[in-house]
Amino acid sequence: MPDQFDHHPEPAVSPDAAGSPNPETRRVGTTRADEEPLGSLFDDAYALYEDGKTYLEAEVAFQKSRAGYASRETGSGVVFAMAALAFLHLALIGLVVGLIIALAPIIGPFVATAAVVGTLLVLMVIVGLVARARFKRVSRAFKGDGS
Repeated sequence: MPDQFDHHPEPAVSPDAAGSPNPETRRVGTTRADEEPLGSLFDDAYALYEDGKTYLEAEVAFQKSRAGYASRETGSGVVFAMAALAFLHLALIGLVVGLIIALAPIIGPFVATAAVVGTLLVLMVIVGLVARARFKRVSRAFKGDGS
């Protein structure tokens, strides 16, 4: 007579005629984890660890290549932006020279040069004062009591 504390489970799967387990005759309430030895749980955990490690290595490699691509493209973008600004600067120089040449027959070459340079200096002062006011606003925003 079996002891009431004897908890050895019955086989979860009954073998068929060939002796191999038949999944169709599996008892209700049992899972594949109940049938496999405890070592397979550790094997699964180790496989999960290895998969996570592989995924992390692949993700790091992908992010490195993405960052490299972004830095290369940003660098070349900066080079082209600087070239565009250089061409804009040359165009503005051409405009200034053209204004002086265009005004020279009307008001004379020295007065045309003075008028163009004077106008540019007035514009520079106006833009400089606006920039200084913006910088002062930012400075005041950070001089507060820290709140």
